[in-house]
Amino acid sequence: MSTRRRLIAVVVLVPLLAALALWAFAWPAARTAPRDLPLGVAGPAAATAQLERQLARQEGAFEIHRYADEAAARDAVEDRSVYGAIVVAPEGTELLTASAGSPVVAQLLQERLGRQAAVESTRLTTVDVMPAPETDPRGAALTASVLPLALAGIAAGAVVTLLGLRGTRAVAALVGSAVLVGLAATAVAHSWLEVIDGNWWAEAGVLGLATLAVSAAVAGLAALLGPAGIGITAGLVMLFGNPFSGAASAPEMLPEPVGAVGQWLPPGAGAAALRSTAFFDGAAATGPALTLTWWAALGLGAVLLGTLLKQRTESEPAAERELASVS
Repeated sequence: MSTRRRLIAVVVLVPLLAALALWAFAWPAARTAPRDLPLGVAGPAAATAQLERQLARQEGAFEIHRYADEAAARDAVEDRSVYGAIVVAPEGTELLTASAGSPVVAQLLQERLGRQAAVESTRLTTVDVMPAPETDPRGAALTASVLPLALAGIAAGAVVTLLGLRGTRAVAALVGSAVLVGLAATAVAHSWLEVIDGNWWAEAGVLGLATLAVSAAVAGLAALLGPAGIGITAGLVMLFGNPFSGAASAPEMLPEPVGAVGQWLPPGAGAAALRSTAFFDGAAATGPALTLTWWAALGLGAVLLGTLLKQRTESEPAAERELASVS
């Protein structure tokens, strides 16, 4: 490629990449709003009918789940089946929230339902069933953990590739680095900063698995496509995985289908699994953990497959040279 063509390529590609990055990060943030956000309603049917009609008028903002009483609604919040619940009783209306699940959603529910109660002159009591830790009431530290884990995974996969590690050595290096990242991250977030307070080893496992999902994907695609695989996977994780993760709010707060797509990528799955493990005793962590496991397994499998293909490619010329020397 001539110097002139390279210059044109740079001039054109850089603004395109900047526009893509701006779209990926700014668009979901600018369009944050509830979309089929799971919300529970509990109480006698006659008492909740009007409430459900009022919620239905909010243009698909909420996905209503009905429960018989406060105990069932509280269990649903603790199991992460819903982000909150409205309990209608003779003594008044109660709003159950879980700021540990999403401080943004908890605040949104208080504001929207509080305004509605004020208009109707109804007494509304808010109870935070699963509060966020006092050391991180806004969930900023958990949100901030998404990017460093992604960067650690990209770095580990790139280093393994550039060092020329193959096969089981590459797999061992990727797994070993992910384990150390998980332990170090948990020591910082749990033991030092105290911004997560679940089972220490379960948190370390989630953080390590989230790192391995990225690093294995980077090294795996690089083993199949060459160094270009590093850039492709890094771009996917950084440009789409991070802004689409919903870690700062909730997947249901992002434009469709961004929220759903983000949960199939390692940053989104990792944030969801960590939140469940850190604050909800592992409730609703199975799905995100399986997503991370698939990424890790496919990535490590690609590393081994790429090694076999490269060994076969290298062995063919050697065999041809031996035949030529014999003849």
